[in-house]
Amino acid sequence: MGTQKSNEQPQDQAHTGRRALLGAAVLGAGGAVLGLSGTARADARHGGRGMKSLPVPTIVAHRGASGYRPEHTLGSYQLALDMGADIVEAGDLVPTKDGHLVCRHEPEIGGTTDVADHPEFADRKKTKTLDGVPTTGWFTEDFTLAELKTLRATERIPANRPHNTLYNGRWEIPTFEEVLQWQDEQTRKRGKQVWIYPELKHPTYFRKLGLPLEERVAKLLRKYRRDRWNSPVILQSFEPTSIQRLHKLVDNPLVVLLSGASTRPWDFVENGDPRTVADLIKPAGLREIASYAQGIGPTLDLIIPKDSAGNLTRPTTLVADAHKVGLKLHPWTLRNENPFLPANFRKGTDADAYGDVFGAYKAYFATGIDGIFTDHPDTGLLAREAFVNN
Repeated sequence: MGTQKSNEQPQDQAHTGRRALLGAAVLGAGGAVLGLSGTARADARHGGRGMKSLPVPTIVAHRGASGYRPEHTLGSYQLALDMGADIVEAGDLVPTKDGHLVCRHEPEIGGTTDVADHPEFADRKKTKTLDGVPTTGWFTEDFTLAELKTLRATERIPANRPHNTLYNGRWEIPTFEEVLQWQDEQTRKRGKQVWIYPELKHPTYFRKLGLPLEERVAKLLRKYRRDRWNSPVILQSFEPTSIQRLHKLVDNPLVVLLSGASTRPWDFVENGDPRTVADLIKPAGLREIASYAQGIGPTLDLIIPKDSAGNLTRPTTLVADAHKVGLKLHPWTLRNENPFLPANFRKGTDADAYGDVFGAYKAYFATGIDGIFTDHPDTGLLAREAFVNN
């Protein structure tokens, strides 16, 4: 699907290659990399400088430290903070039947929870059309929050991350309100402002179901006084009209996510807007985005395209063009495992083996991007340290 941060279909093979050890040296390096001045730390703690308080390039923990724990769990979010991530993408937000917002990669939860093991929910399995794509499984909007809380999270791509299956069943599905409370708690404990980067998933789909996302998000942000321009909450969506709606509801920093150049945002499809992502990344499209958002989240292929063999080619002008109109760029998603890396940075063929991800980071950082989403924040921090010190 175009409207998700993914080149992330499970691989057919499951190999148990060696994994990087999370030693004290790694964590120490990650902490040192943050390297903010005393003034910057104080400003970040009080939210005074907003996004300007973040290190550049910013390391965004994609669905938490999802390279090491099942994604969108408090365990994944917590590990991301422990590793030193600058921001945690705590929440791909989808609604429950009774209107609560929960954190799941998609509304279909057959691949990220143990719902299939619950006979009491067998009759909830169905096929729906999600942004034009027939999808079979169990959907959050067919469950109350109380019912979802009986489920437990599981690893979404076990063929690539067999070690993560060790943690299947350890965590429940968090609500967005629980994430906001966790953010407060962790900020107090750590003496440094914790940032989160939630995404609104399929806003048009849910609005048509009578479960609009933007108003629910805004209500919670106002409740926790996190709806301001310098609040440590960046909001993102693949649907530009959703970001425009948020622009009228809250003052948070906003980011428009961009998939492949030939794709169309689903709200454009529904509204009859013929433009594609290729149109949005032209100077005129970027100027329009800059009128209501502070940044874009392009797929990495929009920064450096790949050739037919999957190797990186020359960077596009997108970074310079976006910066020219004042937009930050936080592209997605860099992962350590071979199948997710450009072909010229892979090592071997094992589906769970690590490639030359440091080389890939260097190539992307050299384009001038402002940050990057990664499933492995410890690796991203070490890569940043190497890049800024050389």
